[in-house]
Amino acid sequence: MHYKRMPIEKESPEEIGYGKIEFNLAESSVTDLRFDELNISLNDLKLEYIGHRGKEAFRELIVKDVPNLSSRNVLLTNGAAGALFIINTSLLTEKDHLIVVRPNYATNIKVPETIGCKISYIDLKFENEWQLELASIAEAITPATKLISITTPHNPTGMVMNEKVLDQLIELAEERNICVLVDETYRDTCFKTPYSIVASKSKNVISVSSLSKAYGLPGLRMGWLISKDEILMEQFLAAKEMIYISNSALDEEVAYLFYLQKEKFAKAINEKAMQNFELLKHWLEKEKRLECILPKGGVVCFPGFKNDIAVDTNKFYHTLLHRYKTMVGPGHWFEMPDTYMRIGFGWSDAAIFEQGLKNISAAIDECLKQ
Repeated sequence: MHYKRMPIEKESPEEIGYGKIEFNLAESSVTDLRFDELNISLNDLKLEYIGHRGKEAFRELIVKDVPNLSSRNVLLTNGAAGALFIINTSLLTEKDHLIVVRPNYATNIKVPETIGCKISYIDLKFENEWQLELASIAEAITPATKLISITTPHNPTGMVMNEKVLDQLIELAEERNICVLVDETYRDTCFKTPYSIVASKSKNVISVSSLSKAYGLPGLRMGWLISKDEILMEQFLAAKEMIYISNSALDEEVAYLFYLQKEKFAKAINEKAMQNFELLKHWLEKEKRLECILPKGGVVCFPGFKNDIAVDTNKFYHTLLHRYKTMVGPGHWFEMPDTYMRIGFGWSDAAIFEQGLKNISAAIDECLKQ
């Protein structure tokens, strides 16, 4: 495999330097928590090799009250990115075919590209409110199709897949003996996903999630994959063991102790995000040069310039960052035109977020083509 850096990571706030960004609207998660906010003690933790599948008590919590799932269906990983890497490298080779929705989080596209498999892209359309059309996937299936990769709630648009269409997709995959990868990292973020963990629906489905987006704990690097297929789970465990054996005992313990009390944090997290969401809606009503489908899940949206608005996008993003110290996620992070931008509304406080939106409008003013 030949690795190449992804623009979304190369140009990320942590790489540019948080000190250079005063109004960070590029983040796709909620506000990061500090360790002292968690009110937990680790004095008795032994820093030893731990079970390769991950702490069983934590795995039990993840699928608690979810029908058809138990701890044996959960594998803890190094973030959702680690889960996605394990799944893609376990299932795909140069001889296989993948169907993946676009726009999408870069890892869902770039890892398969690096593997060298054949890929069919299913492009979501603004005019269809970013909803997935099942017929497009059915038409793309070939005898070599091994995996269908979708995201719901969707990054970067905030779209939530219709459950009826989702069930029809799973039925199609079962008929063709194809796996469906469902990136669910925004499941518990801000809005509530209206259906249960998708892996509970079928052995053909693999769900992926983490603590990063919904709870502000990206520094723990704690994610998981879920599958009811015992053979696949053994294969995924083998991949994990070859890559890094097990997770950090420290990360797993902190994640477990947080998860026991996560609802204490969820209310404040979601109230803050929804306050910003109301500011976003009010701004979009006034900012007539942009059009946007309001998100139904997660803490991101994906507005774009209207067709009759001519903007120098290179100048716009440069001006926004360097003059206004404001950052959003440009479209090319998601293999889309830079006329689109991802705006995250879960990370900044209300005052910072509102000023950031005003800065976007001011930068547009300066970068309109004459």
